[in-house]
Amino acid sequence: MSSITVRRAGTGDAEAFARLMGDPQVLPGLLQLPFPSVEGWRTRLAEHDTPGRADLLLVAEVAGTVVGNAGLHAAGAAHRRRHAMSLGIAVAHDHQRQGVGSALMAALIDAADRWLGCLRIELTVFSDNGPAIALYRKFGFELEGTHRAYALRDGVYADVHAMARLHPNPPRLQGS
Repeated sequence: MSSITVRRAGTGDAEAFARLMGDPQVLPGLLQLPFPSVEGWRTRLAEHDTPGRADLLLVAEVAGTVVGNAGLHAAGAAHRRRHAMSLGIAVAHDHQRQGVGSALMAALIDAADRWLGCLRIELTVFSDNGPAIALYRKFGFELEGTHRAYALRDGVYADVHAMARLHPNPPRLQGS
């Protein structure tokens, strides 16, 4: 397999986001709707790049083609939740289990731990998505509970697991 390059996503990636997020083999693992529009993704990507936003959106490329994306998003506007971010990730079906998810996760975890002041990263994952759960566990995420009938997926209400990772060595003052 070619090497994986991880970089920040931009508005020029809108077509790749729409293609990946709408892929019938990827969509069932996401909380997205089918038939995403390129223009909708261009708008979303532009909004995420607004100064002052805490969001970080990344893409993974193999041989110049976007094969995955991942993001960290502020968990909410509440002051008492500013230490938490939510995580989302999608990898093209034909690039799963080839290190793309790990490359994206490693980059997000590094940014969260060293640059974003994030203490807690949280996510939901469909409870039958064993490979994704294994990936999250590899990066220190722990199961916190199960939400029953959480999301409608292909005409059936499906359960998700709530998982989270706490920073293993939170920042301190220099010299203390």
